[in-house]
Amino acid sequence: MFSAWMVGIEDQPHRSGEICLIEVFGHTVDKGRAGIGSGVHPFRDPELTEEFSADPRMIDVSERHVYAVDWRPGRVDFFIDGVRYRTVEQAPDYPMQLIIGVFDFPASAAAQTPREVPELTVHRVTGRPN
Repeated sequence: MFSAWMVGIEDQPHRSGEICLIEVFGHTVDKGRAGIGSGVHPFRDPELTEEFSADPRMIDVSERHVYAVDWRPGRVDFFIDGVRYRTVEQAPDYPMQLIIGVFDFPASAAAQTPREVPELTVHRVTGRPN
């Protein structure tokens, strides 16, 4: 799985919401398609509601892509390669930190066969102030 998400810094317990920019599980990748997860998780933020999905899309995730969000008060737009594919009409209103990760699940059935070690290459991370 590879993922990039922004999560509240929890300097106060309710400032814990998440904007999931991109999440792809390896088992969803097949013949130029992948389940692209994105959305908002509230965790302990009472102002947010769960709004996340991992819809299948025609995309080769082994190729280079630009994943982006436009995060504004009350709204988050999600983009792949400059094309908006989702809008969520809610947004955290506090500082957040960006986390980028690649995960392996060695206990899964797929892990029982020889395979390559997961790798994620990040070419650039940018941000713009509001």
